[in-house]
Amino acid sequence: MVGVGETGTPLLRQLLAAPFVDMVGVADLDLELPGVKLAKEQGVPVTDNFIEIAELGAQVDIIIDVTGSRKVRDDLRRFMQFSGNAHTVIVHERVALLMLSLGAGELVATRHDELAY
Repeated sequence: MVGVGETGTPLLRQLLAAPFVDMVGVADLDLELPGVKLAKEQGVPVTDNFIEIAELGAQVDIIIDVTGSRKVRDDLRRFMQFSGNAHTVIVHERVALLMLSLGAGELVATRHDELAY
């Protein structure tokens, strides 16, 4: 997962609680966030460089990007193309919000505005 702020942390909680999900890494620029602390407590590797997660290659089935940053999305896509990784799927924040909303039973709002996309 890339981004464990206001949007990412609730999804991270859901994913960590799912016995069928193996979190191989969490990335965020702010290593003091509650989501980073939660990941560390659960033994999930943490980094401030999201490319380190992408570098795991086929060990990663899905990268969930909840940063709201066009640059992060573009950099992830470029890295995947450059590395030849056709295995890993990058999940856009809109899909992550859908997942959160379905879990919550109601529409979950985000502070990222449309301009970020």
